Amino acid sequence: MKKFKEQWEIQHNWQLVFPFFGLLILLYSAFKIANAFLEQYGQILTIVATLLVFFILLKITLFIFKKLENKWILKYRWEMIRVFMVFAFTGTSSLSIGRPIIALMGITKENLTPIVYWVLFIIIGLIFYQILLVTYGWLFGQFKFFWEFEKKMLSRLGLKRFFN
Repeated sequence: MKKFKEQWEIQHNWQLVFPFFGLLILLYSAFKIANAFLEQYGQILTIVATLLVFFILLKITLFIFKKLENKWILKYRWEMIRVFMVFAFTGTSSLSIGRPIIALMGITKENLTPIVYWVLFIIIGLIFYQILLVTYGWLFGQFKFFWEFEKKMLSRLGLKRFFN
């Protein structure tokens, strides 16, 4: 445990919450992926596939951590887990909010061509994504990081003049 704390620059025990929940979220994601493909083949195969997918996702995540460690300016390494959690919650939430909003507006696959429907769905989801990213960043104590990230993202979309 001491080596783990040193590797992730954890000074206080409460900071262990983020690696714990990060692994839990990764395990849940692995289960959802395995279950989507193997639901009809039984629980044992799904559990085995979940563990395999979890291991693969963990390796990919740790690889991404190494690549982003120097690019993202964070005080401690464990904060990267918190940032990844914010991205996960934001993506899921923007889809969960976007679907009812599109339905409320009367936009369906039946009354529009699939291309127009998906373009509108992505635009509406992107609007909520921007708002939720900063909100979740604030809730997770990473407001400054996500506000800078947001300004950079919006400037790439051609909205830089609103932040000068």
